[in-house]
Amino acid sequence: MVLKHSFPWWLLALRALGWLVSGLAALLGLLWGVGALCYQGPQRPLLLWPALALWVLAWLAAGAWAWRSGRMLPLWGVGALLLAAMLLWWSTIDPRQDRDWADDVAHITHLQRTPGNDDLVTLEQVRNFSWRSETDYTARWDTRSYDLSQLRSVDMAVSYWMGPAIAHTLVSFGFADGQQLVFSFEIRKEKGEAFDALAGFFKHYELALIAADERDILAVRTNARGEQVFLYRVDMPQPAMRGLLLSYAEQAERLHAQPRWYHTLTANCTTIVWDMARSLVGGLPLNWRLLASGYLPEYLHAVHGLTPGQPLAALRAAGDITARAQQWQPPAGADDIAASIDFSRAIRQGIPPLPQP
Repeated sequence: MVLKHSFPWWLLALRALGWLVSGLAALLGLLWGVGALCYQGPQRPLLLWPALALWVLAWLAAGAWAWRSGRMLPLWGVGALLLAAMLLWWSTIDPRQDRDWADDVAHITHLQRTPGNDDLVTLEQVRNFSWRSETDYTARWDTRSYDLSQLRSVDMAVSYWMGPAIAHTLVSFGFADGQQLVFSFEIRKEKGEAFDALAGFFKHYELALIAADERDILAVRTNARGEQVFLYRVDMPQPAMRGLLLSYAEQAERLHAQPRWYHTLTANCTTIVWDMARSLVGGLPLNWRLLASGYLPEYLHAVHGLTPGQPLAALRAAGDITARAQQWQPPAGADDIAASIDFSRAIRQGIPPLPQP
């Protein structure tokens, strides 16, 4: 008489779940390694393709061994060794400062403090380009001084370039004399290089922090690149405005001392700003809209960070500066600063103001 062993259904289900989780984890490890090799591995196909083949075959062999033995241990053991070897190599890939950078990210803003005057800051390498097209421009990098006691406003610009969920976030600081200073975290691309969101997961771009004139960094998006740009006033107390501007300047100093990798999800134009603002204001919750940056206005409206008493639809309609930026012309005889102030005023026509304290 042959006795047949049977297992409880829940044990079988648990075993099936274990195989499913193991398989998905192995697949993610395999795909991450493929991406790492494609973006950071040998550039010559004669070296890259054999490396990719060895990586994939090693994972397939581990999976086949686990399946034939009926145990998950071979998959976990071999997978851990493969990932450890890949991560060891990955840890040796450091960001650099000495690449052949594109003109618009050739410099990173540098802060100079004035001894004995905590209100006065001087920023070197403030970008002030004149754009006729994406490839036709006059490059200028200025040194400008700002009195933080005259800081009056913080605005958020959201530039849509690939559907409603994907946007670039910029923060603009306004001063009593009408000048605006914009900070933007961007990829520090090399000459001839273009943005690839997938590449941003694999140490493909260094991180750049650009301080710029609005007539440069907003107009290049509306006029030269054909993006749709919205401007929102941020409801923030003056001490927090000051702290946020100094946080940007300090981030720039850190990038001067030690370059950093851009990351599509964890170190981008939105998540870094949120982290800085959270340390100053507090009470800013994590939310999926921080990753889908096109929905950042919805996030700020939900946490009461935009103009109070206004529905988001009205703020969005009034904040669409695209046409106003495209139609603007510099006043006759205006110098560079006066033209920039006029541009900033023109694009804000119709945007509801914040209540005065």
